[in-house]
Amino acid sequence: MALQPAAGARDLNPGQVDSNRRLCELLANVYRLWGYQEVAPPTIERLDTLAAGGAIAERELVRLVADEPLGLRPELTAPIARAASTRMLGRPRPLRLWASGTTFRSFIGDGGSQRISEQLQCGVELLGEPSPAADTELLHLLLAAVASLGLPPQHQPTLLVGHHGLLSALLSQVPVDQRSLARHALTDFDPLALGALALPDSQRQRLMALIGLRGEPVRVLYQLEQWLGPVPLLDSLAATLASVKTSAADLGVRVQLDPTFQPHFDLYDGLVFKLVCQGPDAPVAVASGGRYDALVGRFCAGSTQAAGTGFGFDVEAIRDLLESEGAPAMVDAQVPGPWLVASATAADLGQALSRMGELHRGGEAAELCTRPCADRSDAERLAAERGCRGVVWLPA
Repeated sequence: MALQPAAGARDLNPGQVDSNRRLCELLANVYRLWGYQEVAPPTIERLDTLAAGGAIAERELVRLVADEPLGLRPELTAPIARAASTRMLGRPRPLRLWASGTTFRSFIGDGGSQRISEQLQCGVELLGEPSPAADTELLHLLLAAVASLGLPPQHQPTLLVGHHGLLSALLSQVPVDQRSLARHALTDFDPLALGALALPDSQRQRLMALIGLRGEPVRVLYQLEQWLGPVPLLDSLAATLASVKTSAADLGVRVQLDPTFQPHFDLYDGLVFKLVCQGPDAPVAVASGGRYDALVGRFCAGSTQAAGTGFGFDVEAIRDLLESEGAPAMVDAQVPGPWLVASATAADLGQALSRMGELHRGGEAAELCTRPCADRSDAERLAAERGCRGVVWLPA
């Protein structure tokens, strides 16, 4: 019999489960305040939905053995976009939806064998609103959600922002047969690959400058305008970033514009962003998202319907950050443990259960000590071992 979980999977203890739930509740409270409604996308979907038109590599999909091509969802956006474009097609736009749930991805481990990773996500989707106002709303909502989590300043949160259209505009002067290679070299931050491209020296020098261009938005936007001229996209992006500047500063979140930034999944065709915090050993991505109009268009061809933007938090990454410096589990710091109802003799079991019922009806958590205790000190020792808040002692 196998005694370990499947490769890549993890067993969660009660404290971790409670912390995950409490973090999801904190995020959900913010989403509800902003008018978002909860949905529950299926864990199992058809592979063509999960692949999102090739945006997610097949090697990352966890396939199921079934009569039709099915798999486990690697993220929540595509299933929600499908449902919004079919079952919820008649509802007025924009649709504001949120969901939480486990996602599954396949990858090859160090030993060359397949592994499966699980990730608890909690995020939002804003569908049917093509204007930049939706992007602005999502960034403000992201910051409001961050404020609810109470991330300590030492984690140095940084909001990385890019734009798919911006990168396309920067590559528009590159020969067509070199654009895909140039894009990959830029997004992979690979100056060697960039230097090997068959490009005129002037173009190669500009791309080399671009690969290092990131930082404070005003400075980066100024440089981009020198290269591209006063294009509307720059004005729109400048307005969006300016609108969140004060809120981000108040939270201690540094905003960094990176024209070459692209997220892991190729779902997005507009604004993209990722929230990164400093962990004990390395930076940790705790949230990511962006605009995905083309993905919605795969399910809904209507011009006013084919628009979507959203983000998702990695709940377990946040939990690990909050507990990374030896702090007790989040739930332990906020919710006291149950009372331990203990008695001196086995004959008092009925009385103990009755006392537990009284506590429960009063909203107090309580658990039963199933064996007699020699005295109150014995019961208090057991309560301490079990993390209980104290003893309700029933003497003989």
